[in-house]
Amino acid sequence: MREHDLPAPQRRGRGKSRFDDDETPFLTYGRQPARTAPEDEPDPEPEDHWSSWDQAVHGPEPHPRWLVTELAARDTDLGVLKTGKEADVHLVRRAVPDTDRSCLLAVKRYRDAQHRLFHRDAGYLEGRRVRRSRENRAMAGRTAFGRQMIAGQWAAAEFAALSRLWEIGAESGRIAVPYPVQLLGTELMLEFVGDPDEGTAAPRLAQVRPDPAELRSLWEQLVDALVVLARAGYAHGDLSPYNLLVHAGRLVMIDLPQVVDVVANPQGPEFLARDVRVVATWFTARGMPAADTDPAALTGLLLREAGVR
Repeated sequence: MREHDLPAPQRRGRGKSRFDDDETPFLTYGRQPARTAPEDEPDPEPEDHWSSWDQAVHGPEPHPRWLVTELAARDTDLGVLKTGKEADVHLVRRAVPDTDRSCLLAVKRYRDAQHRLFHRDAGYLEGRRVRRSRENRAMAGRTAFGRQMIAGQWAAAEFAALSRLWEIGAESGRIAVPYPVQLLGTELMLEFVGDPDEGTAAPRLAQVRPDPAELRSLWEQLVDALVVLARAGYAHGDLSPYNLLVHAGRLVMIDLPQVVDVVANPQGPEFLARDVRVVATWFTARGMPAADTDPAALTGLLLREAGVR
């Protein structure tokens, strides 16, 4: 039989060919459904989940009366308050359904070292050690595990410092920091400092324009706070007008993950001197007499309070 005597192949319609079986799984994994136009998309609902209070390390006792600790509470993420070099801060409402029990919290979620914008952390980490040599090696080598360990250290260091300073402030009134509500892994929950009805955070010192009397009051509060820090053996490590809040006339210190042990860290006095220089420069530029804000004099006082001199 010659080739042209073979029956012509049957023509198939325009549907699937006989080779068009269902696509293999690896071709369909991760494929997203067609998206509607942005204007047609509904606004996303706030994330809502059960309170993590029972899983976390808690702040100092007695807990403030405003704090919701009931396990029946739900945490609703209301959005990002601010982004920073090492973490993002979200506004979260913790509330017990069908009751009037609720509070606003600032939730700080630390990134690992690969996703942070702040990478010069070696100087701050001096004097901080963990007991297991494997973990120390991982942090020194910046392995994936080590980066996660460092992120956990930032969160734990801030929680510990805030807990101690909040207790001192509650007793003496000489320093104000947000109440550290809880610590869970690399997530730190804090008292929200601002207007709870509007959900508006207190302004940073850099944003306020105080009159001369207010300026002096804020400076005196700052000196008191720095003395408290020094007596506790700390330097803030990254102090500036951007991590000091002003709420109802009170200066509130925030952002202490890089808190430095002035004695154990060889660079501690240098970090302390830099903190003083930065804030003193701001106050002098706003009208405080230079004699009152002399960085060298204040640094010397703080080093003596810390027992370094």
